[in-house]
Amino acid sequence: MKTWFLILFVASLTSCNENAFHEDKIFAGGVIATKAQLNSGKQVYMEYCMACHGAKGDGKGVASKGMSNPPRNFTLGIIKFGKVVSGDLVHDDTLISIIKKGLHGSGMLPWDVSEIQALNVVQYIKTFAPDTWEGKDKTLGEKIKITKNPYGIARNSSAITRGREVYHLEAQCWTCHRAYAGKAELDAMSMKVNGEKFEDYDEEMYQLKIQEGDHGYKNMPPDFTWHAVKSASTVEELYVRIAAGVGGTTMASWQDTIEDDDIWAVAHYVKYLMDLKDKQERNELIGKLP
Repeated sequence: MKTWFLILFVASLTSCNENAFHEDKIFAGGVIATKAQLNSGKQVYMEYCMACHGAKGDGKGVASKGMSNPPRNFTLGIIKFGKVVSGDLVHDDTLISIIKKGLHGSGMLPWDVSEIQALNVVQYIKTFAPDTWEGKDKTLGEKIKITKNPYGIARNSSAITRGREVYHLEAQCWTCHRAYAGKAELDAMSMKVNGEKFEDYDEEMYQLKIQEGDHGYKNMPPDFTWHAVKSASTVEELYVRIAAGVGGTTMASWQDTIEDDDIWAVAHYVKYLMDLKDKQERNELIGKLP
């Protein structure tokens, strides 16, 4: 019996050693991950992350079954909530922040791990998508700079009014999300901004539209008066998300599409909508819509 136990013990050590990292790796942005970091990150991943994201990093862990928000498939090399323009590679501090803060309204809870543990597991996660992350020639995206808010608290009402116009007219966010203004309101807004009545009215604009994505499943954009916005809860965070977009989805970066002041305005307006949840004002607003 002792002999068999010894054989199994040695075999397990050999197996672990074979699966260990024996060399350092260079990732995008010139980030050097030592073999010690990678092995430490793997240990943290197996303890905290594997149940949802799977041993292979493909999002198919045993706890993923039945989740309304599928865990991220790291083998695709796509990060949804970066602080760079959608499609660019994100910085380590962004991934560390997601690990430590979690994502609202999803199974990705805040994890009470140290900065070192979070940094190491970030390096390990990159090994699931080597074609995306590995190589000294790979570059990271330029971080979205949070400009000075032209509205602030003092002009919050003006920001909401302008954001409502941009949301419904210029950006037409309702093509994916939904509209929050009735026909008469849309006509009034359009007359003020464009000098003519609203031409794109359709009752389907009050419905959420399922979107195709690159993550292997379809996405349902949030109703801002009801669903959690996974990566943002403040005006500043909403500004970053609108400017950056959401990686691997139809939510593209708006940074070079609308004026910076208007990005701030939409951020204020969306925050206003988010704050209506569970309030009578929300029922009154939605009740007036088709």
